[in-house]
Amino acid sequence: MTTVDDAEKDVEERIGALEARLRQLEDERDITRLIATYGPLVDAGAATEVAALWTDDGIYDVDEVYLEGHEQLAAMVRSRAHQAWIRSGCAHVVGPPRVTVTGDTAVAVCHSLMIVREDERFVVRRATANHWELTRTAGGWKVSRRTNRVLDGREESPLLLAEGARGRTPRTATD
Repeated sequence: MTTVDDAEKDVEERIGALEARLRQLEDERDITRLIATYGPLVDAGAATEVAALWTDDGIYDVDEVYLEGHEQLAAMVRSRAHQAWIRSGCAHVVGPPRVTVTGDTAVAVCHSLMIVREDERFVVRRATANHWELTRTAGGWKVSRRTNRVLDGREESPLLLAEGARGRTPRTATD
């Protein structure tokens, strides 16, 4: 026989479980939005807003550059090379991420394409594996580290994809 106390406890447990599921979905949505924001902002040249997607000490590790902190991230967007791509026509297209949230940290993985305009047509300049590490802050989710590796047959690129899809952070000899 179920007592009133048992019924109230059951309702509280069910509400608690629903709240946890809702928070998980909201976290995944917020992280997906953050990642989807990168392309439009970087293609608009919004340097300060791009940098603000990262934590103050956040890292952006791309094959050809290693950036740490808001100042370096904003400088990349303001750079002569990046501004030339914007003037010529470019699109940073980030695919839908696979997000794994664990408390106040998360891992996401996706592909991205950098498409540039050359000779009156658009060409893919880069196709990359993207591994994102994120942290919940007082201001919401922020990127603590983003690692991109070009998909050119090197072993590291599919490792980033596989480990991210498993919700894990790969560690390489460069870490």
